[in-house]
This record gives sequence, C-alpha cells and structure tokens, in this order.
Amino acid sequence: MSSEFVINVAERGVYIVLMISGPLMLIALVVGLIISIFQATTQIQEQTLAFVPKIIAVLIGLVFFGPWMLSRMLTYTYEIFNNLTKFVG
Repeated sequence: MSSEFVINVAERGVYIVLMISGPLMLIALVVGLIISIFQATTQIQEQTLAFVPKIIAVLIGLVFFGPWMLSRMLTYTYEIFNNLTKFVG
C-alpha cells in the first residue's frame, strides 16, 4: 500500500462527504439567510425563530436527497470493500 493510494482513498472520502453534506448545508444556508433578513427587517431577535425553520428545511431536504445520499455512500462503501485486498497487501 503506497502513500499515493492512501492519499487517493482519503481524498475520495473527503470528496464523498462534501458531496453528501453539500445539498443539506446549502438548504440550511439559504433558510438561515432568509430568516436573518426577516429578523433584521422586523427587529425580532428570537433564537428559536432561526433554528426551527432550519431544522424543518433540513429534514425536508433529507426526504428529497436521502436516496441519492444513501446511494453515494453505498457506492463508496462498495468500492472500499472491493479494494480491501489492496489495503492489506
């Protein structure tokens, strides 16, 4: 097992994590920005007003993006287990 192989596996793992978490993070970012603009214009500074809509939006995003995220994770896991002989040798 060469250092290039280890770096390649780690790089692919980080890329998969970013791809899987990206859509949910973007949803939380957009909802947070909308809530922040609403709070700034109405001068309501309630903390629960920021968290509850983000949680609901992320849960809805999980419903829509969940199957895609699961298939990406399973594909990466399948690749790791198929290349297990390269890790040991």
